[in-house]
Amino acid sequence: MKISSTVRRNMQVNGQGTATIFGERQHTWAQFGDRIARLAAGLSGLGLDSGDRVAVLSLNNDRYMESYFGVPWGGYVLVPINTRLAPPEIEFWLNDSGSTVLMVDEAFVEMVPKIQAHLETVKHVVFLGDGPVPKGMISFEGLLEGVSPSEAADTASDDLAMLYYTGGTTGRSKGVMLSQHNVLYDALLFAPTVGYRDHSVYLHAAPMFHIADGTCTFAIATAAGTSVIIPGFEPKAALTAIQDHKVSVTLWVPTMINMAMHYPGVEDFDLSSMVDMMYGASPMPEAVVRRAMEVMPHTRFHHAYGQTESAPILTMLAPDRHIPDTDTGKFGSCGQALLGVELKIVDEDDNEVPAGTVGELCARADNVMLGYWRQPEMTAFALRNGWLHTGDGARMDDEGFVYIVDRVKDMIISGGENVYSAEVEDAIYQHAAVAECAVIGIPHDKWGEQVHAIVRLHDAQQGDKSVGEQAIVDHCHSLIAAFKCPRSVEFSTAPLPLSGAGKILKTELRKPFWADQEKAVH
Repeated sequence: MKISSTVRRNMQVNGQGTATIFGERQHTWAQFGDRIARLAAGLSGLGLDSGDRVAVLSLNNDRYMESYFGVPWGGYVLVPINTRLAPPEIEFWLNDSGSTVLMVDEAFVEMVPKIQAHLETVKHVVFLGDGPVPKGMISFEGLLEGVSPSEAADTASDDLAMLYYTGGTTGRSKGVMLSQHNVLYDALLFAPTVGYRDHSVYLHAAPMFHIADGTCTFAIATAAGTSVIIPGFEPKAALTAIQDHKVSVTLWVPTMINMAMHYPGVEDFDLSSMVDMMYGASPMPEAVVRRAMEVMPHTRFHHAYGQTESAPILTMLAPDRHIPDTDTGKFGSCGQALLGVELKIVDEDDNEVPAGTVGELCARADNVMLGYWRQPEMTAFALRNGWLHTGDGARMDDEGFVYIVDRVKDMIISGGENVYSAEVEDAIYQHAAVAECAVIGIPHDKWGEQVHAIVRLHDAQQGDKSVGEQAIVDHCHSLIAAFKCPRSVEFSTAPLPLSGAGKILKTELRKPFWADQEKAVH
């Protein structure tokens, strides 16, 4: 399995089909293949050797997608950089990966001088944008000019292709090493299930630095379909792109779906072309899925679960299981093991637990990472006994449907009871006035930790005195056990802080409560 083989096939079977659309710029698969082969040649001309790392710090664009294929075409390793990181964090990712080349667009040109003196291995900065090339940088288009397309490097399918870093908001980020086989195996398993075909039109609205969009990048390419790319997610832009380009498939994280489905006038957009929508990356409140199914009744919804370490998909919940309030539906589940994936739930001693028991979800399959970059001890721990230990608390029913309850590390222990924030959040989201929420554990002298909810109401309900703390608590009491209900609720008028992948940053929300504590758990 080689990434270059995917592109060569597309040039053969759909050479005149559209590969990418970005603004007014379009390229066919024949042009795409020529461009990535020239990109590989241009990088070789900079003196790169096989296995050298090429980092990208950019908003979504067609040249970013070309890098996804042109970098491994040359035998190099792509390092996507989270666009939400602070300069010191970007410096760490670049230095830790030993990246030789850094590619940036207009949005990050001004950051380069601020970090350049601290970069230990970056020798070349390539400008992905249009217009004048900043001083000291190399034009992306210039790399492609005056060179002959190179032959694909003679790489092995198990060679490192992608280095995705996880985290970066707390602690030390870890570089997840994914081989060509890892990413293609993952894409080829789920692409037919979701509905990627040569006539499919995929919308890149989630950030391209994130593995969620990354795997869809490979999936749409394996099908020789079309990629419509917008710089980043914004409800109106995303809805307009679906309408104008007849987008048929996309992947959004729950925050994006929530924002789009409550966008004023969403019903006025023609979204009838949208056949398949994948969602995942963080827990999806049932109320948000219900709303999406109301707005797009013709769309099939697929719940994907996984993590970067598995390239990333481990389970899928099929559309015909998105049936609320029935015995056949598995609405709260993230689905069953993807074809080619084996799962089990284990206790703290790594013993498999009975169906219905909460433990840590473990997996093994050919899409599981090679390991963590230069972190042999972390790798050994994560892959102990031949299984990827996900760090996610979950239970599995007797049909193999998996229910994620929370990150093991995010579990709240209050009065000796385990409270999973995702379950509480799901209850809160079912209140019609709630736009978004996050549940965290805060210090409590008696109970150790107290369940605390941070809630933002829809604009129309802001200031509504009937929707106060007690109303939220009472609402939760009607849906979940008393010990799980929030003991305190605070209201925010501003959107909750998000990571670059669109996940609510609970680490930031916890900080004020734990700042004076000796440890961040009681």
